[in-house]
Amino acid sequence: MSDWLVHCIKYADRNARTRADSFIFDDNHNAPHAMDYFMWLLQRGDEAILVDTGYDSAEAAARGRPIRLDPVEALAPFDLSPEDITQIIVTHLHYDHAGGLHLFPNATLHLQAAEMAYATGPCMCHDTLRMPFTADHVCEAIKRLYSGRVTFYDGDGQVSEGVTVHCIGGHSRGLQAVRVLTQAGWLVLASDAAHFYENLWARKPFPIVVDLQNMMDGFDRLERLASSKKLIIPGHDPLVRKYFPSDLADHVFRLDHGPNETMTS
Repeated sequence: MSDWLVHCIKYADRNARTRADSFIFDDNHNAPHAMDYFMWLLQRGDEAILVDTGYDSAEAAARGRPIRLDPVEALAPFDLSPEDITQIIVTHLHYDHAGGLHLFPNATLHLQAAEMAYATGPCMCHDTLRMPFTADHVCEAIKRLYSGRVTFYDGDGQVSEGVTVHCIGGHSRGLQAVRVLTQAGWLVLASDAAHFYENLWARKPFPIVVDLQNMMDGFDRLERLASSKKLIIPGHDPLVRKYFPSDLADHVFRLDHGPNETMTS
């Protein structure tokens, strides 16, 4: 089995945040705490799997959360057109992870059945739970379903040789992490199972949560899935850009060789 190349692609950031936006039970809640927004690309030979899609300029304007790069533009260093992307792992259907689904018309989506049920079910009657979703993004996933281009998973599943998905839940009902075989070992893209390294390492839960026990149990699950704690990649932490080298462009970071020597846990 050959190893996968894994790149982290930054398309946006939001710096006007505090630690209260990132952690429950934090003593220093008024201190600034920046957030990055990422997509991830897995490549092996001619295979390319996009993990999440980011969101586009229209969603950025609607939410007042500007992006630095349109998702298609962010992929430009890889010489991939939107039509070249035929497989997308959707970690969950929140706007910042599924807001670009419509940009990749040829893609089959890999999604937890629990996430589709959550995003279209009675939990969406609650404003607080509905807030991170945008109806058009969920409708795009439903359109793919009706065109035969959604593969559902119920817990653990294999997307390709050396690429598996694992339902964690917590932050969203069907949130899934992605486990990838690399030259450094089994790397885990946590997505929002751990927004920041500190969520994981200090066991501090993130405030947007549908099931707190699942979130807390999920931290242990991430550590079991990865070959090393240092190979767990959080979904929004600017420290990823410190621990992993840039590659191909300033907004692209190479993950599959493992972190540099400055990383501590």
